Amino acid sequence: MVMENTMLSNDPISRLVASAVEYMTDAGQRSVLFLDILRQRGDQYREHVAKTAPHVLNYAAELIMDGRKLDDPVNYALVRIIPPKGIEIDLKRRPFVVVDPRAGHGPGIGGFKADSEIGVAMKAGHPCYFIGFLPEPMPEQTIERIARAEALFLEKVISLHPDADGKPCVVGNCQAGWAVMILASLRPELFGPVIVAGAPLAYWAGVHGKYPMRYSGGLLGGSWLTALTSDLGGGKFDGAWLVQNFENQNPSNTLWTKQYNVFSKVDTEASRYLEFERWWGGHVNLNAEEIQFIVDELFIGNNLAAGRIKMSDGETVDLRNIRSPIVVFCSKGDNVTPPQQALDWILDLYADVDEIRAYGQTIVYTVHETIGHLGIFVSGGVAKKEHAEFSSNIDLIDVLPSGLYEASFEAKGAETANAELAVGQWVMRCEARTLDDIRAMGGNSTEDERRFETAKRVSEFNLAAYRKFVQPLIRRMVTPELAEWTSHLHPLRLQYEAFSSQNPFMAAVKATAQQVEERRKPASSDNPFLAFQETISKQIVHALDTWRDSQEALSEAVFLAVYGSPALQAAVGVDPRSAPPSRRQEMPTQYRQQMEKRVAELKSQISEGGLREAAIRALLYVGSARGMVDERSLEALRRVRRDVAGKPVTLSEFKSLVREQFFMLLLDRDAALGAIPALLPDNMNERRAAFGAIRDVLSASAGISGEVASRLNRVAELFGLEPGEISEKVSNVAPFDPKARAS
Repeated sequence: MVMENTMLSNDPISRLVASAVEYMTDAGQRSVLFLDILRQRGDQYREHVAKTAPHVLNYAAELIMDGRKLDDPVNYALVRIIPPKGIEIDLKRRPFVVVDPRAGHGPGIGGFKADSEIGVAMKAGHPCYFIGFLPEPMPEQTIERIARAEALFLEKVISLHPDADGKPCVVGNCQAGWAVMILASLRPELFGPVIVAGAPLAYWAGVHGKYPMRYSGGLLGGSWLTALTSDLGGGKFDGAWLVQNFENQNPSNTLWTKQYNVFSKVDTEASRYLEFERWWGGHVNLNAEEIQFIVDELFIGNNLAAGRIKMSDGETVDLRNIRSPIVVFCSKGDNVTPPQQALDWILDLYADVDEIRAYGQTIVYTVHETIGHLGIFVSGGVAKKEHAEFSSNIDLIDVLPSGLYEASFEAKGAETANAELAVGQWVMRCEARTLDDIRAMGGNSTEDERRFETAKRVSEFNLAAYRKFVQPLIRRMVTPELAEWTSHLHPLRLQYEAFSSQNPFMAAVKATAQQVEERRKPASSDNPFLAFQETISKQIVHALDTWRDSQEALSEAVFLAVYGSPALQAAVGVDPRSAPPSRRQEMPTQYRQQMEKRVAELKSQISEGGLREAAIRALLYVGSARGMVDERSLEALRRVRRDVAGKPVTLSEFKSLVREQFFMLLLDRDAALGAIPALLPDNMNERRAAFGAIRDVLSASAGISGEVASRLNRVAELFGLEPGEISEKVSNVAPFDPKARAS
């Protein structure tokens, strides 16, 4: 009998039948549990939107300023993040202010888990603040009014940290990125470093065959549809439409992968899924004036980098006014804000790197290879790596000489030299770049620029026609009740409501799910039907991706053909035979005069200063031969700030000192070097100590050889050192203490 049962169990058909029964039991249970997760999602949605101030922050917060109580009220608020237990904050370190994107979703995504922008900034010891918003805008609220309110918020943060070594570092995610850049150009004195993550700033930019979202405005005939949607909403634009635009970019994820991942891993994925959906479904509204500004001035008009946006007081938004370092995060895997849209504003503003330097600007960018749009500011991996490195080294970035740099990250290992000078598991390196490095990523041709200019003109005509002939009728027809009813019937809201406990059928799902959890029997990992299930899923994803690719190719072909038509271009006033006028602005005469005056001042001050000025000048001269700086060198640079020539200087004073010496070298290198001996003290021990500090900074990240060694030898001669002293260990220079990082 035993032998008979063994033979049956080894029979392939019997095993297949057993596997089928096991899989069907598992799949049935997973189906019930999945439906119950959808029920929980629906109930969570209803509970979340019922709150007055819904958010997904993972931290306790204290309200500092309520924008609704300002003279020009807005639905924004400033809160202080209360550090969790075990996190120590140094009030002398510059505060971080995270501004969340108002792109259809609610606030909190920059800090909805421990490994987040807020989380890594607090771990680095920085006080953290958060600027979020409520679901409903205030009456007559505009983008300009929000900018003015955020300026008041930053003034408040600065007043709360009078002893901080630097102005606030402001982080703008996605749509908040361009908003932060606008404010930083209007009020540059309020800002420390500006970090923009996944933020579109050059709205027409891209390459053929990729990133078709930039064609959307033209394919829809312009912004008349935005105005219509706002009118149907009774003067408000439903953010759910913006969220749907994001979802349409990746139909395989929207229609299948996101749900399938929960269904296939129903025992482990529920909490992660519900956590994300709480934010993804927290839709917010914008005033009609706000969304019309965004679409007309930015996405279709592309007026930001061109300097064609004016405030109500006549002030022009000029991004060249920003004086703080600008750090740009972008990714090749981001189909919402590709690298070209994140970086090509630099090409629109500057002729070359020398012009960037002329404006005293420092721009640092980093390009991820694969991460998607949300991952740039949501992914825990990105937070632990890129955001953590920038948070830890933000003060060091603040003293980088003006110019354009690309940041890269190298894993720290046993072979890493001077590893104790690098915080965390990565070593950040900033390498000097030129505008050609950005151009190499690809961009628009002259023909493409004409097409987008034509789409802009068509949008203006269509919007004017809509406002004259259609808008009055729509506004008379739409009542507040109709607008509210239309909002509730939006497909994205219905998918949450339909599976909530408001649906009487879901009560049975909840009861059945409780029974299933008690009797849960997952299929074994080697069940062949599970493998078949995965195969089917991959085929569905492939089919949806193929459909998406074909639709994107079609949309691009239609846009290029329609707006490339010479007849249409001529009809809207675009000369089809000439290049569109350059968007790059010439340097204002007043600024040029100020710069010429400053150049004269710096030249006259070349022979002024002491040991500290001489050491910084010499270090910049030698270090520039490498064309790059990594965090170990920047960290060792603190020795010069702290130990050389008297009492320490503040970070802002040190930054000013570095930039002055850098520009002196650019203006007249021979004169700047020739003046060094006169700046040095007679005491040779002090000279040796300064030279030893310079050498330690240079050797912190790499060996000294080639051109670097040649320049260092020249500096030794200027310092009056004997050839035998150059390579000797300077005994009276105290060993570098990495614990002194915050000093």
